[in-house]
Amino acid sequence: MQYSLRFRRLVVERTVGIFSMNVLKGFSLFAVLCLALFTFCPVTTAVAQSDEEVIDEIVAVVGEYIVLRSEVDGIVLRFLQQQQMEYSEELWLTALNQLIDQRVLSIHAKRDTNIVVSDDQVEQALDQRIDQITAQMGGVSNLEQIYGKSTLEIRSDLREDLRDQLLADQFQGIKIGSIKTTPSEIREWFMQFPTDSLPTIPEIVRLSHIVRYPALSDEAKDYARSLVSSIRDSVLAGSFTLEEAATAFSQDEGSKSNGGRYEGSRLRELVPEFAAVASRANIGELSQVFESPYGFHVLRVNERRGDVVDFNHVLIQIDENEADPTEAIDMLSVVRDSILNQEMPFELMARRHSEEEISNKLGGRVLNYSSGERDLPLQALNFTWRTTINSIDIGEISEPAEVELLDGKKAYHIIHLQRRVPEHKVDIETDYERIETLALQDKQNRVLSEWLQDLRKDVYIEMRGKAQEISLAVNGKSVMN
Repeated sequence: MQYSLRFRRLVVERTVGIFSMNVLKGFSLFAVLCLALFTFCPVTTAVAQSDEEVIDEIVAVVGEYIVLRSEVDGIVLRFLQQQQMEYSEELWLTALNQLIDQRVLSIHAKRDTNIVVSDDQVEQALDQRIDQITAQMGGVSNLEQIYGKSTLEIRSDLREDLRDQLLADQFQGIKIGSIKTTPSEIREWFMQFPTDSLPTIPEIVRLSHIVRYPALSDEAKDYARSLVSSIRDSVLAGSFTLEEAATAFSQDEGSKSNGGRYEGSRLRELVPEFAAVASRANIGELSQVFESPYGFHVLRVNERRGDVVDFNHVLIQIDENEADPTEAIDMLSVVRDSILNQEMPFELMARRHSEEEISNKLGGRVLNYSSGERDLPLQALNFTWRTTINSIDIGEISEPAEVELLDGKKAYHIIHLQRRVPEHKVDIETDYERIETLALQDKQNRVLSEWLQDLRKDVYIEMRGKAQEISLAVNGKSVMN
């Protein structure tokens, strides 16, 4: 059933973006680095095709800042992919205004002596941004080749822009934190939508679980270790290179097509067993065979700069089909008995005994990790989950059962089913938490929009070039404060 466009925009959010490596070199560094986290594909939209003779230009002056046309174009390209929309000048102007608002927030944040961003915060943000972009572009060498600058130069160019962004985020965050909704406001907000325009929510469940991994057999471990040892011996003998071995044999799907290579990896982001070897291995030499939670490896460190390493490796995983589930099942049975018969809290037992790191920290709660929501569409879970869930009623704890976890690993778990709601049309009683979140977001957007308009009054803003032309065409006037 179709429902109101406004409610759809609030209920459905997508975060996929688009940009083109073909046009990167003509764009400003900050614009590209801010947008490079999105999916890359050839640009064929009108925004990239028009006015080809203009590579870049200043389209707005905001206080001491400038806004470049390339920055706006990049955001528009992302919107086109996210919403599957046609390009329009109104959309381009909306993107421009987002960037202007960001500059306005930065200016006011600098005026507020209570807003402080430390150098450590900036460096941490730089690390995260550079790491993400490096991974997206396939390594440090690709990043540096595309921009014609070293990583250190890119960091230097980006540092103050990121500081301004952090200041703006902190300034806006204080305002957002002050916006609240009352129960009466939530109901009033929901009642504005006609009943026949409300969306249908699929069957949802809320649950927690405790996970144990089956013990891998000694035979399976020995086989994986001996295979990696044979590969290492063959590389040392010159039968093939480590890159060729990785392409042919490695079970790390993220690197085998690239000869097992990872560039710009930070030691703290690697599992401890791997980081220990990568931090002390001699540059250019093959390591000894070693084990990590993923299996057995051999690696070669190509370069090490502080805690950043460039390496190639081969991974052979331990065959999970040879695993013995007896110990895992027995442990889960004991844990279940303690919860049911000794009234031990499920959350406490999950923190003590669950081996799945991500849910262990949450007391066993299973979330939609992209949105943070606890209510999960039942059909979005795989067959192993659904089979166990369908075997119990609300409030019950399942018997130990095999499961394919959300990260694809095989394990055993017990499930505590806390909530189950059949497919239904959105309802204020059944879906109050979801509606409360949407109502608050809507109020925040409205209050922030009015607040930003007031903030703009104290900042010099001038449209130029394409921005001035579009503003005149759309609004009948050019903006200047």
